[in-house]
Amino acid sequence: MASLIEKVQTLISANLHAMVDQALEANSVKVMDEYIRQAERNLDALEDAAATVGGTVRTLERKYKEYAAAVEKLDRDIDTLLVKGKTELATAAQADLNSKQQMAQEYYEQWQQQKKEYERLFDSRRKLQTKLNTIRDEREQLKALMELAEAKRTTVQAIRSLDDLKGIGDQDIARIGDAIRARLDEEEARLEMHTTGLEDELEEAIGDSVLQEQLAERRRRLGLEE
Repeated sequence: MASLIEKVQTLISANLHAMVDQALEANSVKVMDEYIRQAERNLDALEDAAATVGGTVRTLERKYKEYAAAVEKLDRDIDTLLVKGKTELATAAQADLNSKQQMAQEYYEQWQQQKKEYERLFDSRRKLQTKLNTIRDEREQLKALMELAEAKRTTVQAIRSLDDLKGIGDQDIARIGDAIRARLDEEEARLEMHTTGLEDELEEAIGDSVLQEQLAERRRRLGLEE
C-alpha cells in the first residue's frame, strides 16, 4: 500500500511544464502518453485498494457499533442486576462489559485508522484523476500544436517547392520568349531585306518609267516620233 501511495504521489507531483517542454523538444507526445498509461494503471490500483479498504472500514464500523450497543445494554443490565441484588450476575456482566468495551475500543481505533487510509486513497485518486485529466487536455492541445506546426512546415516547404518550380517555369518561359523574339527578329530582318529589295525594284521601275515618259515627250516636241 505504501509503495502504491508513493507511486501515486510521484505522478501527482509530476512537473507539467517540464513534461510539455520535453514533449516539444522531442516533437512527440510519447512522454505524456507514458504518463497517462502509468496514471491509468495506478488509478485502477487505487480504485481496487480503496474498494478493499472501504469494505474493511464498513466491517470495522459495523463491529464497533455492535460492541458499542452491547456495552450500552450490559451497562443497563448491570444496574438492574445490582438493584435486584444479583451481585454474582452483576459481577459476571461487569467482566463481560469490560471485555466488550476493550473490543469496542479496538474496533473503533481500527475503524478510524482504516477510515483515514480510505480517505487518503480516495483523495489521492481524486488528485491523480484531476492531474490525468489535465495531462490529457494538455496532450491534445500540444498534439494539435505540433500538427499545426508540421502543417505549416509542410506548407512552407510546398511553397518553396512551388517557388522553385515557378522559377524554373519562368526560366523556361524566358528561354521560349527569347527564342520567339529571336525568330521574330530573324523574320523581320528577312522581311526588311525583301522589302528593301522590293522597294529598290519599285523605285528602279518607277524611275525608268519616268525617264521613258520624259524622253517620249521630247521626241514629240522635236517631231521625232514615228
